[in-house]
Amino acid sequence: MIQMDRQARRYHFENEWLSAYWHFSFDHYYDPDRTQFGPLRVFNDDTIRPRNGFPMHPHREMEIVTVVLAGTLEHEDNQGHLGVLEAGEVQVMSAGTGIVHAERNPSPTVPLHLVQIWIIPERRGGRPRWAQRAFRHDATSGPVVALASGQDRPGALPLGQAATVYRIKLGPGETLTHDLQPGRRAYLFTISGGAAVGDLVLEPGDSARVGDEPALGVKADRSADLLLLDLP
Repeated sequence: MIQMDRQARRYHFENEWLSAYWHFSFDHYYDPDRTQFGPLRVFNDDTIRPRNGFPMHPHREMEIVTVVLAGTLEHEDNQGHLGVLEAGEVQVMSAGTGIVHAERNPSPTVPLHLVQIWIIPERRGGRPRWAQRAFRHDATSGPVVALASGQDRPGALPLGQAATVYRIKLGPGETLTHDLQPGRRAYLFTISGGAAVGDLVLEPGDSARVGDEPALGVKADRSADLLLLDLP
């Protein structure tokens, strides 16, 4: 089963400082057909205008992965963590028993573009934690880089769920096959470029939910930048 969601049909929220595409029910938006996908609860594609952001707010019992695509993200929380992330950097925040944090775009001129992913943890009651790291694609890393994982992927930030978030970069015509173990599913998102999954072509902002398949095959019809989530 491969089910595609087009960006043009996605729920879009906008106010004076935020432009957001919500893949699943979130805040005031509710769609009974889009509440979660396995443990994947939230997938938000956000653009935050300069000198704006989310003020201090709480989270509990959620693994929150933030991938900065463009601009600068400033993080602050009540555990004493302060961080600044640039494009290509990733943050994982395990909310655990409770954490309060703020996320801001400190730039006076440059918008911040990020993807934020919420994954329900495998176990509740964990201690809150936070980590960040820069990731690069080069000849050593190859086209697939594990950003966050609870599956012992070398170099990935730790995740409190048996899931892995990958970033994939393919050149025109390049292909990739990602094997899916029995009982696993995948969520694929196109950051930029275009890629074919079977007979479906994903353009920027499009996503695909994949289940009950032995493998996921992807072919770039032009240079493609993708996020792939391997989920229980």
